[in-house]
Order: sequence, then C-alpha cells, then structure tokens
Amino acid sequence: MRRFYKLMLSGFGTGWLPLAPGTWGAAAAALLVWPLTIWTPGLLNLELSGLIIAFLWIGVLGSDQMTAEWGEDPSQTVIDEMVGMWIALLGLPMLWPWWLAAFLLFRFFDIFKPLGIRSLEKIGRGWGVMLDDVLAGVYANVVLQVALLQF
Repeated sequence: MRRFYKLMLSGFGTGWLPLAPGTWGAAAAALLVWPLTIWTPGLLNLELSGLIIAFLWIGVLGSDQMTAEWGEDPSQTVIDEMVGMWIALLGLPMLWPWWLAAFLLFRFFDIFKPLGIRSLEKIGRGWGVMLDDVLAGVYANVVLQVALLQF
C-alpha cells in the first residue's frame, strides 16, 4: 500500500521533478484530463467530480499514512494540487485559454494563500494537506465563473 500512496501522492511521479513540484503536479492534472474533452466532452464535469472525490480521499488517507516517512505536507506530495486544479476546471469551457487561466489562478491562490486558505493548513494531517488546495481551486473557479458571465 505504501508504494501505491507514494505513486498517487507524488502525482504519478511529478512531485519528484525539480523546481516547483506543485506547479508540475497542477500541470499534470490538467494534461491528464485534457483527452477527456475530446473523448467524452459531455461527461467532463461528471468525470472531474469523480476524480476529485477519489483523489481527495486517497490524498487524505495517503498523507496520514506517509507523514511518518515524509513529514507534514512535503513538497513531493502534489495530489492536493491535482485535486485543486480539477476543481478550478469544473464547469469551464473546453478551450485552452480558459484552462490556462484556471491553471494560473489556481497557482496564484495556492502559492499566496489569501482569504483564509493558509489557515486550512493548520488543520494538519491529511485534511490539512488537501483542504488548502481545495479552497484555492474553489476561489480560482469562482473568479472564472464570474468572468464567464461577462463573456
């Protein structure tokens, strides 16, 4: 099970890439689901929702299990960035400019942690690892949904 958690928590290995592993993890998350826009465009939000729920659960449990070995919220854990990125993409048009905007906004909220995001890290353990990125994804999505209303 530890091998499974290492693979999943590291975003299929992207968390081990040098320089800004969270950025690599968020980019990998978008690239992983981009083919779904072609294969099953009408089901994208349903599929994203399923991925979010599954990876959130794996992230919480896996982070709890790996804390002893990796420490609290280590840089190689990027499953949280993947979940946050997928939340940022929910309900957006399947066009690359919107996806790029989602990526940039999500990374902004994830890195700078404004508006209560930082306080969620203090929860600790698996939920603390995951929830700050969930909220960063929600904020990015809200900004983009408001922008969608304008266009």
